Amino acid sequence: MLDIVLYQPEIPPNTGNIIRLCANTGFTLHLIEPIGFDLDDKKLRRAGLDYLEFQSLQVHKSWESYLEKVKPNNVYGLSTKGKNCFSSVQYKPGDCLLFGPETRGLPVDIRHSLGEDKVIRLPMQPDSRSLNLSNAVSIVTYEAWRQLGFDGSYDTGELAK
Repeated sequence: MLDIVLYQPEIPPNTGNIIRLCANTGFTLHLIEPIGFDLDDKKLRRAGLDYLEFQSLQVHKSWESYLEKVKPNNVYGLSTKGKNCFSSVQYKPGDCLLFGPETRGLPVDIRHSLGEDKVIRLPMQPDSRSLNLSNAVSIVTYEAWRQLGFDGSYDTGELAK
């Protein structure tokens, strides 16, 4: 499957929603420190999470430590500064979907290190700032999973059509 990576997430309910999303899609969630809240935060738990959903969660001290440990095939960073639409990418198992913190997005140095072709965006109206993080992660995750034939879902044959 793919990795969802949240770089320095700040808002507990967003991360809680994304934990549940990963539990339901089979994607692995990675959090890059510092994290703007405690993982035992009440707001995180309010998303109705139980311990099983936390099984796909890994925490890393830095972006570099994630890259060194996981060695993803391709890293696609989501940014309003991206040139390519998220749906134009051909996702493959072992790829990484990288999302920046809610208040500032992916840092410019990370975007530059990925290369222009790996920084993707979601289409929006011209005067829009951004989407909510958990919504953006959901949209890209389901497109990637669709391309993979909804591998691991309860009815992969029918859903992939």
